[in-house]
Amino acid sequence: MDRPRFVIESAEAEQMAKQSGQTVLQLLPSLVKSAQTLARPPISNYHVGAVGMGPSGRIFFGVNLEFPGLPLNQSVHAEQFLITNLFLNAEPRLRYLAVSAAPCGHCRQFLQELRGASDVKILITSSEDEKENKINNNCNDKDQEFTPLSHFLPHRFGPDDLLEKDVPLLLEPHRNGLSFCNDLCNCKINGVDDLKHAAVDAANMSHAPYSGCPSGMALLDVEGKIYKGSYMESAAYNPSLPPAQAALVAYVAGGGGGGYERIVGAVLVEKADAVIKQEHTSRLLLQCISPKCEFKVFHCTKTC
Repeated sequence: MDRPRFVIESAEAEQMAKQSGQTVLQLLPSLVKSAQTLARPPISNYHVGAVGMGPSGRIFFGVNLEFPGLPLNQSVHAEQFLITNLFLNAEPRLRYLAVSAAPCGHCRQFLQELRGASDVKILITSSEDEKENKINNNCNDKDQEFTPLSHFLPHRFGPDDLLEKDVPLLLEPHRNGLSFCNDLCNCKINGVDDLKHAAVDAANMSHAPYSGCPSGMALLDVEGKIYKGSYMESAAYNPSLPPAQAALVAYVAGGGGGGYERIVGAVLVEKADAVIKQEHTSRLLLQCISPKCEFKVFHCTKTC
């Protein structure tokens, strides 16, 4: 059985486009249905697929994730998954996005954290939206029109309203300067040392300019592979993506399609004096999806 893929390298994307007589940009919407098959929505059974491309020419997939037994706001939207996938693969910008259904307000707001968000081009591939899009843009059946995000959220609220111009935005390098408290600096704790350091690396890359509370999580599967996720804040607060969900995106994208029960260890790192805490909701999430997972929390201080 082939492992599901969530990234297509640029050379392969170009070859796929050439074989189908398309440009790489025209290829994006044709991959949306493939992305939808990778979604995990056991509550709604509504599969959402998102396919994006940045300046590298690589193609990235995003899907929605739902978790039975938890509040609906713990779900991961396909666009959030996509942005996290770009983040995990050091893609600095999102330029084009094809998605199976119109982005909800939650996702339109989350996308505002990107530099040049208003210029991100979006194409909705659902039949009714696609038909209306072609009529509005005088397109024939072979043409597809991408529309700027500013069309979907014309009166935006985002980083420009709250942050200085030189503050790094989502997908840009972050250096949060966190290190472990003195009693944890040099010790190995019950075999979780690698997880602990992966989690602090994720916390140091976290996008948390509004609360000043970066955090990160690292997961360990039964094969000993580590997956890490960084907390990503939104200017509107609620669309923020917790570190546990970001780490689960890494697991789904890189774990070969296995179930969550294969996650056996998890470490969360956050600031000792954080005004917002990730620990309790992270613990609840892991208890629901992988009850046997061993969960540890470590606190850091800001050193620079």
